[in-house]
Amino acid sequence: MDNNVTRYNVQLYIYDLSRGMARSLSPIMLGKQLDGIWHTAIVAYGEEFFYGGEGISSCPPGGTMLGPPDTVVELGETEVTEEIFMEYLSSLGESTYRGDKYRLFEHNCNTFTNEVAQFMTGNSIPSHITDLPSEVLSTPFGQILRPILDSIHIAPPGGNVINRGRNV
Repeated sequence: MDNNVTRYNVQLYIYDLSRGMARSLSPIMLGKQLDGIWHTAIVAYGEEFFYGGEGISSCPPGGTMLGPPDTVVELGETEVTEEIFMEYLSSLGESTYRGDKYRLFEHNCNTFTNEVAQFMTGNSIPSHITDLPSEVLSTPFGQILRPILDSIHIAPPGGNVINRGRNV
């Protein structure tokens, strides 16, 4: 292993969009326990990166209207430089993760952070987060709510949309 290679820490910020209400209401509404409605972001190079209805955005860590994360998971380290990472995000933002491609159940912030985590560290985000949409949709109430929920585009305020590797 080359000792001269710079390594960068990569974290997953996890937010419960329900602010604890999912834990208490999900057994009544869905017939199963959900611990939260998860929004996730990748933190690397001193910035928080996330995906929503506006596309890929960044802000200082904990800098959206969601405030500080409920949980921080250490995903590992990466040798990917910030310049290469920003080129990668720019490419994703122009194709796979444009704002108009956002879908609450199939292509969301958690899909984004899982893909970026694997690119950066080779590690996935926790499965209880990526499995949440199928957990909700496996219930009769989830199926009833799907048309309404499909129209929701979550974009936490406070971020700067990434475009061609620059904050706009």
